[in-house]
Amino acid sequence: MPEALPPGGWRDDAELTRLCAVLGGGEGARFVGGAVRDSLLGLPVKDVDVATIHHPQEVMHRLKEAGIRAVPTGLAHGTVTAILPMGPIEITTLRHDVATDGRHATVAFASDWQEDAARRDFTMNALYADPMTGALHDYFGGSADLAAARVRFIGDARARIDEDHLRILRYFRFLARFGHADAASSDYAACVAKAATMMALSRERVADELVKLLGTADPVPALRLMVEGHIFAPILPEAGMDGVDRVAALIAREREMGETPDGLLRLIALLPAEAEPADKVAARLKLSNKVRARIATALGEKVEGDVRALAYRLGVRGALDRIALGRALTPAEAGLLADWTVPRLPVGGGDLIARGLTAGPEVAQTLRALEDKWIAAGYPGREDALALADQLLER
Repeated sequence: MPEALPPGGWRDDAELTRLCAVLGGGEGARFVGGAVRDSLLGLPVKDVDVATIHHPQEVMHRLKEAGIRAVPTGLAHGTVTAILPMGPIEITTLRHDVATDGRHATVAFASDWQEDAARRDFTMNALYADPMTGALHDYFGGSADLAAARVRFIGDARARIDEDHLRILRYFRFLARFGHADAASSDYAACVAKAATMMALSRERVADELVKLLGTADPVPALRLMVEGHIFAPILPEAGMDGVDRVAALIAREREMGETPDGLLRLIALLPAEAEPADKVAARLKLSNKVRARIATALGEKVEGDVRALAYRLGVRGALDRIALGRALTPAEAGLLADWTVPRLPVGGGDLIARGLTAGPEVAQTLRALEDKWIAAGYPGREDALALADQLLER
């Protein structure tokens, strides 16, 4: 790995450079975390985080004096967000942990860069860079770990997990994105030994982290390690190797269909393959009603017909979900939905009443029969749809 960030790209933003200068340059502020890690890997940088020696009130004061909009997003934890044309920049005062219960930490502000690095989770996330020169500050061998695709906790892995039990799931997410699955790793062994501690986590945090993990390009090797190490047992005991196999098959179909990785759909694949038990798990994970409706559609009763009939009945997203999950048609047929807008039946109950039907169940029943004929006919316009209605009423 190089000893400095590559030049160009996001680092050339003039307002970002000015912001860092206002905070004292490389001595007072440094880039940290994902932006540094992803730059070294040549990946796109989505979010830029800055660490600083200044307390949040001082940060607010300096930004105000410089005419930079600042939002006090988390003063108690030392976080101020600067609003720049390139987007929000999170600025956090150096910290060290005072106490933690495995879910939330009490922190105190610090002035030592290595002390701040020591409280972070993995070595590859504890890389700092001088905003002016790009020079790296690496206190725990994160650069070498990054080059070796090795996800490693800082210090004692079990102690780091005790500080925040969610770090177990984060370990597997980073393993899926940046590392190699290694069952002999002492860090993996620590996650296995501490898996039961995740029972103390909120279901919302668990679900959010699972979706992030599943949304990586290929989480399957990490998922297999999780099943083998009984990592899922405390939080999602329904997830077994059969679910991992469904995720692997889904990923293959996603690629064939040209779909981007979808963490939520992969979670559906990991869950029990029937709608009712899957919904019970979704309720336990406190997933939103919208997500639960998506699960019900994806795992619901079989719908007959071609791909457009499927999309008409379930919506385009529902049809694509079923195809991707291997529950309907083939991936090749998904292309027929590109740029296709689901039509509406151009005949309503009023048209049938005008033709002599009595308002009530008979109208609803006839509309359903008409809809089936209209779909089979290829979704014709109103005049042809009325002719189909007349055929039904002549019987």
